Amino acid sequence: MTLPQEFICLLEEALGKEGLETALAGLQSDPAVSVRANTDKIPVDELARHLLPISSEEVPWCPQGLFLSERPSFTLDPLLHAGAYYVQDSSAMMVGEVLRKLLPSIGFPAGERLFRVLDLCAAPGGKTTHAASVLRSFFGNNFLLVSNEVMRQRAAVLCQNVSVWGDPCIAVTSADPSAFASLDSFFDVVIADVPCSGEGMFRKDPEALAQWSADNVDMCCARQKRILADMWSCLRPGGLLIYSTCTFNRKENDGNVLWAASTLGAEVIDLQIEWEGVLGTETGLSLVPGHVKGEGQFCAALRKKAGPLERSSSSGIAFTGKRGAPAKAPQIPSGLSEYLTDPCVFRSRGETLVAVPSVISPSVGELSPLHPMMAGTALGMTKGKDFIPDGDLANSLLLRRGAFPECEVSSDTALSFLHRETLRLQDAPRGIVLLTYGGIPLGFVKNIGTRCNNLLPPSRRIRMDIR
Repeated sequence: MTLPQEFICLLEEALGKEGLETALAGLQSDPAVSVRANTDKIPVDELARHLLPISSEEVPWCPQGLFLSERPSFTLDPLLHAGAYYVQDSSAMMVGEVLRKLLPSIGFPAGERLFRVLDLCAAPGGKTTHAASVLRSFFGNNFLLVSNEVMRQRAAVLCQNVSVWGDPCIAVTSADPSAFASLDSFFDVVIADVPCSGEGMFRKDPEALAQWSADNVDMCCARQKRILADMWSCLRPGGLLIYSTCTFNRKENDGNVLWAASTLGAEVIDLQIEWEGVLGTETGLSLVPGHVKGEGQFCAALRKKAGPLERSSSSGIAFTGKRGAPAKAPQIPSGLSEYLTDPCVFRSRGETLVAVPSVISPSVGELSPLHPMMAGTALGMTKGKDFIPDGDLANSLLLRRGAFPECEVSSDTALSFLHRETLRLQDAPRGIVLLTYGGIPLGFVKNIGTRCNNLLPPSRRIRMDIR
């Protein structure tokens, strides 16, 4: 690729002459392929065996991450559709590692037992799903992760990826960062992977290179400052801001971190370098092609200076089904709670019944002014005398295994299901059946004897030729 001279100058300013030469060579090489296991569904070593004969090796800064020796056809792997893993650039996994590393140092406000995190610029969902795994490993079900994406179309993709991942403690919103200012001291951690000039995407996205300019760097820098300033009040005193970009220049990285520390009131946390190839900067860590296998990523952490804690408490605001309209009290089918592993509060979203874990329900209620697009797990809907389960329930960690008859299927049958074809399961019982692949829930069918009605949501259908 031909790189702009202005970009090369900014890169040398950030990396020095020796670092520049390594980076320029790396930018001319092929990008690496990496995935991250959902260890609440599959162990990493089992995922590695599943991906054979493609060989893999662990991502040094992410025990759940694997580098792959080649890129498989992910679309034709049923385990991807079951939420068993996420295809994510290895460098982007550093954000989740920083969260994991710093969580033990964050104090909790007196009397609080629910940990609350905001992923401010979340689509398509890589950092959200990673953060959810980290938070679950620390807190079990006692956390709320609000995953926000201002662009509505991208937020819809985020919803789908979060649903397939299956963690019921995630709520998805689509709001401008300024909308969170009203939630005074609501969050213990804010992850801000802010929109940037995208220098770290040059190898994967030619459009990122075509759109790059020094003026765009300055515009992004100003926008990033606005985003941080707009949301700052929603982070509690003593809380943690994890700031990241997929770019290299100092303006958008160290410059903005130092600006936030001096202007907003925070201290920069020293992130120790523990991995070969990861570069230290004035305020954080930089991952650069050539130095590491992945793409470009910068990550820094700041602690908001302590002050009077005025954290909002549960207001009891009702979760809304439609904008401005309180949710109607839903009719709960008999025995529905037996499908779930944890106590839940039930809500209505149109005709669909939704389960929100009881422990996060009050905090979800406080998000009502932001009109969450989703929270908890969609369970299904009642049709006549039958309850038809939603595809989200199949993927959710809330699903109690054994609640439905299960049928383990082959790869061919799993792909036929994901193609929304009519199936015939000779040995399966009649009624609702949960299909599994590799022991992991994939989705529901209704077996009527001679054939099965495919209950996969149409939006999740594989559209490519599977034969």
